[in-house]
Amino acid sequence: MTLHLFEGYGVELEYMLVERETLAALPAADRVLAAAAGEITSEVTVGTLSWSNELVLHVIELKTDGPAARLAGLADAFQDGVRRINDILAPWSARLMPTAMHPWFDPETETRLWPHEYSPVYQAYDRIFGCRGHGWSNLQSTHLNLPFTGDEEFGRLHAAIRLVLPLLPALAAASPIVEGQVTGLLDNRLEVYRTNSRRFASVTGQVIPEPVYSRAAYEGEILEPIYRDLAPLDPDGALRDEFANARGAIARFGRGSIEIRLLDVQEAPRADLAVVAAVVGALKLLAAERWSPLAAQQAHPTEPLAALLQQGIRSGEETAIGDAGYLGHFGLAEPTTAGDLWRHVVAEAVAAGHLDDGAFGADLDALLTEGPLARRMLRALGDDPSRSAQERLYRRLCDCLAGGELFRRS
Repeated sequence: MTLHLFEGYGVELEYMLVERETLAALPAADRVLAAAAGEITSEVTVGTLSWSNELVLHVIELKTDGPAARLAGLADAFQDGVRRINDILAPWSARLMPTAMHPWFDPETETRLWPHEYSPVYQAYDRIFGCRGHGWSNLQSTHLNLPFTGDEEFGRLHAAIRLVLPLLPALAAASPIVEGQVTGLLDNRLEVYRTNSRRFASVTGQVIPEPVYSRAAYEGEILEPIYRDLAPLDPDGALRDEFANARGAIARFGRGSIEIRLLDVQEAPRADLAVVAAVVGALKLLAAERWSPLAAQQAHPTEPLAALLQQGIRSGEETAIGDAGYLGHFGLAEPTTAGDLWRHVVAEAVAAGHLDDGAFGADLDALLTEGPLARRMLRALGDDPSRSAQERLYRRLCDCLAGGELFRRS
């Protein structure tokens, strides 16, 4: 299927399987998929979604079964998938848990890699990078896949995505706790993601992709260095594929799409789809050159974008933005915060007809008013970040996921 810009949307949501009483990670994704398919499999179609495995056995992924024509309505489909999986897990005294990192997971002792189909790929990752770390075995995300056809559309979409990536923690940060500790970062998933492939710098780069805008340039400047660096430790070529690229957005030329990977999974699908709708609205405005010409967008260097992303990992919506060149891409002239920038972008997207206010407006208003999920989680903990308080918090988050509700402090 050949799709042009914004003619389809691929959305993927990853969730943890946990024991109901202890909330300990449960390595049972293969059992869930077998219960749905009648046999152990890496993927099964259920309703309008596909369910699939990930690197580790305590994570399961729900995704659109091919590109969806519209974002409106997808939250209900994902919520139905959550309900179905929770029904499978209920007799095992287990359930799904949201947020982007398990708060007490010990990757050294609890990691269990997927042992079935495609396991050679996972074994190659483990051999080269060592997957007993949070950056491999304890991170759950929302992926957004957007189509393009040809170099012109790829270059336009890639330029827009590079500019939006640093702003994503302001909307979607959902991982403030690691190994029971409030770390001071709102998005610990992105912090470990940023460093999980440090053995080979070419694999992740600066997370923000380099300014390349054709397939030939992308393959030559990004993919080939990765393949070359991994080759001595990957003699069978298991990782010689576009998925070996671990930047925050990766080109999948074989599919004709770019996959955005920097969104933490939220407390319920309605929150994820609201975030996705805001991101798509921003990208449509940029791709249409609403505020700055394509040439200026494509010329924006990587280093300041990477620095802004690192600020967002710590501060989320409170991140101060003073770079006049960057702000100009969004039609702003005065310094602002990432949260206020998003409020501006969402308003512009609604006015331009690029964001369905009826489907997503109320949820986006709540997110922009109360802050990303990580901020709301920390406010709920208040001055008591004890293990018991964290357990109460994550039980509430599990209830939000099961019921399809936004998380509020009270």
